[in-house]
Amino acid sequence: MSDVRYPFTAIVGMADLRLGLLLNAVSPAVGGVLVRGEKGTAKSTMVRALAGLLPSITVLDGCRFACDPASPDPQCPDAPHPEASELARPARLVELPVGVTEDRIVGSLDLERALAQGVKAYEPGLLAQAHRGVLYIDEVNLLQDHVVDLLLDAAAMGRSYVEREGVSVRHAARFLLVGTMNPEEGELRPQLLDRFGLTVEIAATRDPVERAEVVRRRLAYDADPAAFAARYQDEERALAERITTARALLPSVRLGDAALRQITAVCAAFEVDGLRADIVMARTAVALAAWEGRTAVAEEDVRQAARLALPHRRRRNPFDAPGLDEEQLERTLNEHGQEPEPPEGDGPEGGPDGGGPDGGPDGGPDGGGPDGGGAPDPAASDPASSDPASSQSAEPGEPAADAPPKLPKPGGPSRESAPVAADQPYRTRLFKVPGTGHGSQGRRSPAETDGGHTVRARRPQGPLTRLHLSATLRAAAPHQLARGRAGRALELRGDDFREQVRHGRESNLVLFVVDASGSMAARQRMTAVKGAVLSLLMDAYQRRDKIGMITFRGAGAELALPPTSSVEVGAARLERLPTGGRTPLAAGLLRAHEVLRLERLRDPLRRPLLVVVTDGRATGGRAALTEAGRAAALLAAQGTAAVVLDCESGPVRLGLAGTLASQLHATTVTLDELRAEGVAALVHAHRSPRPSPSSRKAA
Repeated sequence: MSDVRYPFTAIVGMADLRLGLLLNAVSPAVGGVLVRGEKGTAKSTMVRALAGLLPSITVLDGCRFACDPASPDPQCPDAPHPEASELARPARLVELPVGVTEDRIVGSLDLERALAQGVKAYEPGLLAQAHRGVLYIDEVNLLQDHVVDLLLDAAAMGRSYVEREGVSVRHAARFLLVGTMNPEEGELRPQLLDRFGLTVEIAATRDPVERAEVVRRRLAYDADPAAFAARYQDEERALAERITTARALLPSVRLGDAALRQITAVCAAFEVDGLRADIVMARTAVALAAWEGRTAVAEEDVRQAARLALPHRRRRNPFDAPGLDEEQLERTLNEHGQEPEPPEGDGPEGGPDGGGPDGGPDGGPDGGGPDGGGAPDPAASDPASSDPASSQSAEPGEPAADAPPKLPKPGGPSRESAPVAADQPYRTRLFKVPGTGHGSQGRRSPAETDGGHTVRARRPQGPLTRLHLSATLRAAAPHQLARGRAGRALELRGDDFREQVRHGRESNLVLFVVDASGSMAARQRMTAVKGAVLSLLMDAYQRRDKIGMITFRGAGAELALPPTSSVEVGAARLERLPTGGRTPLAAGLLRAHEVLRLERLRDPLRRPLLVVVTDGRATGGRAALTEAGRAAALLAAQGTAAVVLDCESGPVRLGLAGTLASQLHATTVTLDELRAEGVAALVHAHRSPRPSPSSRKAA
């Protein structure tokens, strides 16, 4: 791979993304940017290219924490810096790998040396390396929640903290935070989404001319990176100078009362939680004005700030997609306009300062023109808003927007009913995997985790990170005389140290096997079944699980949703699920057996929970049921924890789902028993009241 970065100004289109990144470069206080988009849309390329535009920084020679000579960090672990020389270097781009651990992020403290020798031996982490540079998190939605929260806390406070058994280290950590994600692989939770200042939705353009230009430039770069970068050298230099100029102008920009009223009115109209959105919008509008070379915030700055800062804060439940109602935005801005008479225009398509519909000044935020790095056509540079295939074009929980499904011709080989809507989701019972696991932290099954409560101590199994102090002291105490202890300090050896064993909860793989055959096709019944599965999907979302979905009907079984963290995609697939045809129950169970076998190879620590949604019937009579029993025995032999959701209804019940559950060694639950409140009411109804002391005496 070449060391020459792809030029920022050579990227075609994506004006909103360019603008969001550049605004954070001008004012890191905006809070970073989250880039949401499909795979292969140059998200990573653009972020890496941004680092080359940032001004160089001056640091103190020998300081591992990039202290600014003008104002050194008084809490810097390397302080004091007596007569340290100054040197200039480029701002760093620090990339965070998906499997990163907490110690690698904040740094590691040698607890053995700290306790035995009283020495603070601290090795800086990635946050220290990113100070005064860019911290780039690719696939941020695949990181564990506590890791993402830690990163966002550091970004918000500008400082990193390391606390280990009373030993404390802290240092400055101010950086431009950029995260990228593919929504198909799972969403960030709303409380984490809110911590990112801006969010940009991107999708590949569907314009053949623009796509051809993207391919042409990429091939030219691959053929000769240095020559390709040289073609854009002037535009890159001009853009870097513009960033420096905007940074210098930023303290002089005035946010007037009228603009502030518009910002707060927009946030109130969109009912965003808390006040973080108001603050981020204000900072973004000020950065936009500085970027445009103005010293006062205009209405167009407020409009563009809302488009960048509010969409990801509009989610109200796990299955909502980020979005913004442009008509409501324009209505609110007009009602609280900065001028006595709002400008007569076409709304968001014409900005008063010539910024253009996409918020990119002079045809693009880099000001470089079409072939100097901007989009060839500003109208085509925003595929996220203009393209019908964009991720903003439809909510995942809404019915499909395309043509109604065609009904099969009479007398055809199989009958298929149109998809029916699901009931409203509700809180379900908690189903756990038996035993104690070692998987990723979550909220479902018991496990040994990094969090949770301490249950015992053991010898360290690797680097010591969770010291069990009392157990360490107990292990060392009997040997003090033999070691010739002198004074009050304990003589500690490596064999004395003990680490904590903590029990918490883990996330699991919840694999749904859904019967979509003709026996389930009654509309009211399927509505209730879909509502039950949707409720279980929401439960999986709240408990941090991965999910997968297999459906069986007609001639066989289909993996409708490979195991993923994206519960939203699962809800969308469920909404479009058709029903009808034969009931190949054995095929569904065998497909589940194969999927779980492969998942055990990919992620051996993540334990599965199988949820079979069926009435237990199988086309083919006794032979088909026997075959389904053999498939169930295979799953039971693997030790797969399972739940059978019995969907049988009507006055005559065969109890086939119960038979299947016994073959799977599974729990059987009816639709009525699935609700958590229904189970609680059932328990209360069957609990016999204890007689009071007075009644016993009376008796």
